[in-house]
Amino acid sequence: MIDETVAEIREMRSHSSSAVAVKAATALRELLEREYVSADAFDRELEDNAGALRRANPSHASLHTAMRSICEAVVGEADTPEAAKEHLQDAIEAAIQRVEAGKRQAAAHAADTFADDETILTHDYSSTVLEAIETACSEGTHLTAYVTEARPRYLGRKTARTLAGIDRVDPHLLVDSAAGHVMSEVDRVVVGMDCIVEGTLYNRIGTYPIAAVAEREDVPVTVVGSSTKVIDEFHFENEFRSSSEVMREPVAGIEIENPAYDATPVELVDTLITDEGVGEP
Repeated sequence: MIDETVAEIREMRSHSSSAVAVKAATALRELLEREYVSADAFDRELEDNAGALRRANPSHASLHTAMRSICEAVVGEADTPEAAKEHLQDAIEAAIQRVEAGKRQAAAHAADTFADDETILTHDYSSTVLEAIETACSEGTHLTAYVTEARPRYLGRKTARTLAGIDRVDPHLLVDSAAGHVMSEVDRVVVGMDCIVEGTLYNRIGTYPIAAVAEREDVPVTVVGSSTKVIDEFHFENEFRSSSEVMREPVAGIEIENPAYDATPVELVDTLITDEGVGEP
């Protein structure tokens, strides 16, 4: 299960970084079924597997935080393998609860900020943003949502399809480069985040130009996500994905760049909403 989860994370089969952190934590339960001669042997196995899961996507701060918190709660804390397993079981549950509760509370705080008949623009796919919209609309709020495709993986299309299934939402899908065309009609940009590290928002590629256009057009930008994604002790490593996502049949002499994330200065972000509340980044 751990090896399969490493492969899944590496291939980015899940679009939600929170879901990735939960999958990784859950995968570590496999260690509970193995036999160990000592607590030290168990600790080494845990550190090795948590490290492999973390390295599967070094850009996900929530994954990094979950694996680190589990190791810190277990390694060196038990004298027997049986006791170490009990610590691991508790640490896994705590990590999952922390991620899910943070996401749920961030969405609840964000839902309270939507105004009736507000027009928003969102980018990529954020399960937390979608939960916030669904909550707000279930309470009677009407929204118009412009959704950019988030090329080249087109995750925005999944967002638009999800929004189409929510009552009181009027979704519009557009290509990334059309964000400036509709920005004058937008009241607010609302996006999720992969992480915020030392004054920089890392999110799906295309976020930076949208934030820059919003700044130029005096449209506020709101970022929504769990506080586990706001982290200081983390070295963000961008992922450069397959060139085939951009051009199926590459042309000789062309080097195709396909970064997964871009870096947006938090100076372009007006509001940060996490499980801790609504404030400035």
